[in-house]
Amino acid sequence: MSQTAERVDVATEAARRRTFAVISHPDAGKSTLTEALALHTHAIAEAGHVNGKAGRRRTVSDWMDMEQARGISITSASLQLDYRDTVLNLLDTPGHADFSEDTYRVLAAVDAAVMLVDAAKGLEPQTMKLFAVCKHRGIPIITVINKWDRPGRDALALMDEIAERTGLTPTPLTWPVGIAGDFRGVLDRRTGEYVRFTATAGGAHIAPEERLDPATAAAREGDAWDVAAEESDLLHVSGADHDDATFLAGISTPLLFASAVRNFGVHALLEVLVDLAPAPDARPDVDGDPREITEPFSAFVFKMQAGMDTAHRDRLAFVRVCSGVFERGSVVTIARTGRPFATKYAQQAFGRERTVVDLAYPGDVVGLVNATDLRVGDTLHDGRRVEFPPLPTFAPEHFAVARAVDPSRYKQFRRGIAQLDAEGVVQILRSDLRGEQAPVFAAVGPMQFEVAQHRMATEFNAPIRLEQLGYSTALRTERAWVPAIDAQLGAEVLERTDGQLLALFADRWRLQTFRRNNPEVVLTPLVAA
Repeated sequence: MSQTAERVDVATEAARRRTFAVISHPDAGKSTLTEALALHTHAIAEAGHVNGKAGRRRTVSDWMDMEQARGISITSASLQLDYRDTVLNLLDTPGHADFSEDTYRVLAAVDAAVMLVDAAKGLEPQTMKLFAVCKHRGIPIITVINKWDRPGRDALALMDEIAERTGLTPTPLTWPVGIAGDFRGVLDRRTGEYVRFTATAGGAHIAPEERLDPATAAAREGDAWDVAAEESDLLHVSGADHDDATFLAGISTPLLFASAVRNFGVHALLEVLVDLAPAPDARPDVDGDPREITEPFSAFVFKMQAGMDTAHRDRLAFVRVCSGVFERGSVVTIARTGRPFATKYAQQAFGRERTVVDLAYPGDVVGLVNATDLRVGDTLHDGRRVEFPPLPTFAPEHFAVARAVDPSRYKQFRRGIAQLDAEGVVQILRSDLRGEQAPVFAAVGPMQFEVAQHRMATEFNAPIRLEQLGYSTALRTERAWVPAIDAQLGAEVLERTDGQLLALFADRWRLQTFRRNNPEVVLTPLVAA
């Protein structure tokens, strides 16, 4: 293939990609929506349920046993779906705040986000945090008001809340016919038609849709249609109509109404993703220079995940392709070390299931098997060297010493700790005083400890006990200041695997006292990028 033909092929394939994440507060229906999208693209024959209720199968994206037991997403999942000659790379993210670090990293790998809002609860704290990250990264947001089949708030009131709290202008593409709890269908504001939904048994199958003209809709639905039409006209008068430029600039957000559990409104979301969401484009490197999609292959690692294949105990490095063509078997370079890396074992994940992938294009997500030389944030490239910006590391607020329950299994203990560290399940801190047998787990939230403890026992056969430490604040410091910090009561310096020294303090009061007594010591916050 000539270089010109290859460039055209890459540009054409990239234009067919849409890479997006679904973000929300826990229990807003994120995994259910992911399942509904897989159903509507015929990737699965029957939609599952996060809790397996009413005899329905479980969701594809929540594959960990802890996720299935708790009914929440603990780890991010990657799904590739095909719709209208478009490749949809969907990254499902953990909703729980304790796993924000995983979610933030996933958001670095997408070009758009679907913000899911509970019709009864509106914008919740975790949703707002993730919205702020999207805004900081310039990620366009599509908003879906979910659970409209249940009693909830007034549609116009939800619009006002979104506008006031996010600063975005909601531009509804569909408008509900029937109040929350009486979801009959939607008014398609682009065509003026009525899209009428028919429920299926348990919501396990695609809900039939019927399109009716306004006169027929008025005759069938009466006052419910008249109210929807009047409110749609009011939205038009107030300027709440979709505009591509303001959406891509992060000024407005297209808005849809849906019930993921009933598969209502899911088809409309797929259409919006294909028609409105941006395709992959040039990505700035660490110096701010754009790496065009037609340049030679480049990608970055945004997630490490083990335990997906219980038979082989291997791990996957998930990489987002940024430019060029990924070809399985090619040898590329790790920017951090300059060392070559062979891509012999490359797979595409569909939840827990995997298939071999031979080619991938900008926007695609590829899983590299047993990539022990790779770390989260690493850049892979061919041709001209490139390195993409580092991924965020959060300031931990919870700390615990990990000790092996069975000292005879120390080899498995060390291997498990190294694996959890590489994946970013928890941050691993050490010191000469504590020694290798007592690493410190540092986490954003306490549920990370539960996941780490569970995986150490089930995957590595090395059960651990955790001893909580009384620290709540972590700051960056330098080696010159270690003696002064260690001399402070209620403080300690530990070293993270990446070489960063973290000064831990029991509380803000002790930190303030230390700063007052040692003004020369440099302590800087750990801030997510």
